[in-house]
Amino acid sequence: MTEDILKIEEEKLEELLAVKFLTVDNAEFYETKGGFVALKTKDEDFGHVNVIRTFPFSNPDEFISIRKIDGKNEEIGIIENLKDFDEKTVKLIEKQLEIRYFMPRILKINSIKEEFGHTYWSVLTDKGECKFSSSSGSSGSVIHLGDRVIIKDSSENRYEIEDINKLSAKEMKKLELYL
Repeated sequence: MTEDILKIEEEKLEELLAVKFLTVDNAEFYETKGGFVALKTKDEDFGHVNVIRTFPFSNPDEFISIRKIDGKNEEIGIIENLKDFDEKTVKLIEKQLEIRYFMPRILKINSIKEEFGHTYWSVLTDKGECKFSSSSGSSGSVIHLGDRVIIKDSSENRYEIEDINKLSAKEMKKLELYL
């Protein structure tokens, strides 16, 4: 009898620890009246949910955590790959991710100047012209992720260059000193 109880307890533990993947077959995402993401499964309508990237820099469209908004932030499940969903759902979730992870995309580097331990950037982003400063040296201000670059300014804001290969030779020469 003790073995049976242990087996049942072990099965319950495995069920609790199992990753619950949300797929097109078991999850329906929709937009709330306020413009947020909501989730309905066959068992429950969760209403408004949080959408969180588990690997925001290395895999921004994979392993997206969907969490309850109840103070406990309990995970409902994981979207293994956002691109597995239909275009409407992808756009809805990407809109929420863009709000959560506000990160202007650098389209053009006008200038980068270094002075007194700070680097001063003048750039054109998808949100307009922008000037900011970051710490110089090995402080982790410029994060090189293959073709992507994330730049963290002095106020902890982040800026993204989606593909450094799309920069002009002149812009690349300015950036190379910091990669």
